[in-house]
Amino acid sequence: MSNEIILNNVRMVTADEVVLGSMLIADGVIKSMDTQASTLPQAQDLYGDYLIPGLVELHTDNLEKFMNPRPGVDWPSMSAIVGHDNQVISSGITTVFDALSVGDISPKGDRLANLLPMLDAITHSQQQGLTRAEHKVHLRCEVAHPKTHERFMELNDNEFVGLVSIMDHSPGQRQFAQLDKYREYYQGKYGMNAAQMDEFAEKQIRHAETYSQPNRLSISEHCRNKGLALASHDDATAAHVDESHALGMEIAEFPTTEEAARLSHQKGLKVLMGAPNVVRGGSHSGNISAHFLAQLGLLDILSSDYYPSSLLQAAFMLTQEHIGYSLPQAIRTVSKNPAESVHLHDRGEIAIGKIADLVQVKHSVLPMVQQVWKQGKRVF
Repeated sequence: MSNEIILNNVRMVTADEVVLGSMLIADGVIKSMDTQASTLPQAQDLYGDYLIPGLVELHTDNLEKFMNPRPGVDWPSMSAIVGHDNQVISSGITTVFDALSVGDISPKGDRLANLLPMLDAITHSQQQGLTRAEHKVHLRCEVAHPKTHERFMELNDNEFVGLVSIMDHSPGQRQFAQLDKYREYYQGKYGMNAAQMDEFAEKQIRHAETYSQPNRLSISEHCRNKGLALASHDDATAAHVDESHALGMEIAEFPTTEEAARLSHQKGLKVLMGAPNVVRGGSHSGNISAHFLAQLGLLDILSSDYYPSSLLQAAFMLTQEHIGYSLPQAIRTVSKNPAESVHLHDRGEIAIGKIADLVQVKHSVLPMVQQVWKQGKRVF
């Protein structure tokens, strides 16, 4: 039939093994897999390259770069999302949760101003079929901000919202337990002098004391009632993890200590770490290394965070001898595991009946994306 595609001479990376053979795709799904090469003339030869599931990205701020490519420059939102989508799909990402900040703690940030334009752009682009990857929304709820709860209640009914994270970037705890790192990050990023930094930090502490816990409890309850996937963020202590588990969190984003990562893993939260952390060899905030958690078997999901192409590179790096993931195990961190954690059970795996979101990868020095299919249609 005309809608059938045969991919031949390819190393298919399933959830458990690597299989050399061929694959039949029809009606946008994987229909069959064979350990024998196809002899049909229409079969596409992939020259022994890897075929992996389309990557599933849960937490990326990359769209913001296209909305504000330079300080003071606002880019048209629909053009921005198409540019962002070009970078995403060329990185092998076929499902992406664009992270939108609900509550802006940056002293000179544009996140609140960009929130509605970005949400509108995602919504319209998906409704009109303007992107090659499938874009969903991750609402990042900064619980220390006075307007977070109000804004969350206005936005969470959007049909593309599929993930909510609870975060608190106020000084003296979680990601910024080290106050010198807090000052270094915000002064370096926003050019504040010492007096401005003192005033900013004091304001954030006051807001956290007033708003953080009420917002954390209310937003979490709302997500549980709606069945929205819920993620903690920057948990650092056993008490943080116990609270996250009690509130129904399914994902532990960027735990900052071994204690928090280990307990999250034990309690069934999927531990998510940054792919840039793997590629660079450490955290830019001085927190625990993703390499180290992977060596302990505590790393479940990778996220590209701010650098889309890092996702595929980091997954392959997990197979290095000093880390020790098998290739199927490593690919699960960027496909099956993230998909299942946000209740998407139709993708993220090379298996019969799953959506044919697929990526052809040639690997030598670095993994290189050769072709990408979204629901059986070649999009890159």
